[in-house]
This record gives sequence, C-alpha cells and structure tokens, in this order.
Amino acid sequence: MTAAEERHPDRNARTGTRGELLRGGAAAAGLALAGVTAAGVPGVVGAAPSPEQDVRVLNLLLMVEYAEVGFYELALQEGTLEGELLEFAEVVAKHERAHLDALREALGGGAEPEPEHDFSEAVRNADAFAETAGRLEDIAVAAYNGQAANVTPEAFAAAARIVSVEARHAAWIRSIAGRPPAPSPTDAPKTAAEVRDGLRALGVDA
Repeated sequence: MTAAEERHPDRNARTGTRGELLRGGAAAAGLALAGVTAAGVPGVVGAAPSPEQDVRVLNLLLMVEYAEVGFYELALQEGTLEGELLEFAEVVAKHERAHLDALREALGGGAEPEPEHDFSEAVRNADAFAETAGRLEDIAVAAYNGQAANVTPEAFAAAARIVSVEARHAAWIRSIAGRPPAPSPTDAPKTAAEVRDGLRALGVDA
C-alpha cells in the first residue's frame, strides 16, 4: 500500500480503477500512432525510416523519459506533496521508470546517458510541481506523436506501448489542477528541436 493509500483508504476503490486505466492502453496507443503514421505530419516527418534513425528518435524519447523520472523522483524525495498530487507522483514515477527501462532495452548499447537537469524550483511546492508535471507530460505526448512517422515498425512498436499512457498522465494532472483534461480534439506534435527547446525551458540540458 502506498503512502497515499494509507492516508486516504476511502479512495482505494477509485484509485484502483484509475490505476487500471493508466496501466492499459497499448492497443489504443497503436491505433493513435498508426493514424499519425498513415496521415503524415507536415513539418515533422524527416528522413525515411532506418535503423540509424531509430536510434536517434528513440534517444530523443529516452531524453524525455530521463527528465520525467528525474523530476518525479526528486518530487517524492522532497516530501512536499500530499493528497492526490502525491498519489499522482507515486503512480507516474513507476510508469516513467518502466518507460525508461523499455527504451533503454530497445536501444541496447546505443542508449545515450542521462542529461543533466535541475528541477529544484519545480518541486518547491505543490503549484510548481503541478505546473511542471503538466508541461513535461504534454512534451512527452508531443514528442512521441511527432516522431511516429520517422521510425521503422520495430521502433514504432516500442513507442506505441508508451504514448497513450503519457496522454493519460497529462489528462490526470490537468484534472488535479482544475484544467480541462482534454482541451482540444487532437494533440499537436513537436519536432525534435521543439522537444529539446521545451525540455531546456524546464531545466534539462537538452
């Protein structure tokens, strides 16, 4: 039982249902990414997919996952979160660690090292945490969607198991912060340069 569950036993049933939703979604992810691949993304699609490009793309996504893991683990270490924000951080930290491990396994010896990052200001209080978490999750969704058409089927399959869960994270933190969970009918993808810019703005040496 997590710390959040011990403090809020009356929410266990609801939390369990939400956890099931967050853990699922591989099929939905595949359909979402397949739609992007089939339609193409103007201004995002780069060179034709190749094993070499797979390495570049998966390392970009790995950078995002490194940032997310570092952020959530630091927030939990700080001990300033409580209630549903703490529950969110505990659940999502485990998810992001699993995503990180999956990408590192897919890359094997081609995995790049973790970049330097400084999230000290982002975890100083609940409001700063929620704002940064929302921005990070939005970057993650946009990064995966932006690269869907740039990879081979093998790399596509690895990413398809992750992207829908990232979208659920984004919706969950928006809901906690009192914002619409799904503000628009589609998500705008980001190029690799835009993903790096977004990470740098949050304190990542991207």
